[in-house]
Amino acid sequence: MTLRWHCLVVDGHDVERVARFWSAALGLPLHGPSADGECWLEPGGDSPDLLFLQVPESKTVKNRLHLDLRPDDQGAEMARLESLGARRIDIGQGEVSWVVMADPEGNEFCVLAPRAG
Repeated sequence: MTLRWHCLVVDGHDVERVARFWSAALGLPLHGPSADGECWLEPGGDSPDLLFLQVPESKTVKNRLHLDLRPDDQGAEMARLESLGARRIDIGQGEVSWVVMADPEGNEFCVLAPRAG
């Protein structure tokens, strides 16, 4: 196969703010900003980088793509993420085992329940 997944791009207004949030949330060093204002995280291995780009428009609708994160302790991790600037949100998910949260710029992500066993 000649096609490789390189990065997942997150748009925002305050690129450094949202990149700092994700750097702290995922425990990855923050790179940038570059000369054109881009910031990025490099997980390494086969994992795609997270690239943060500045865009002129504000977020107005639910993300079409989001991250699902699986912690060892869902409650503790949600509290930690909230202390970093995330907030819990309701997008109509109802009673489910995961919690939908938003980063400081409103990008949705899910904190899943720990795997059983």
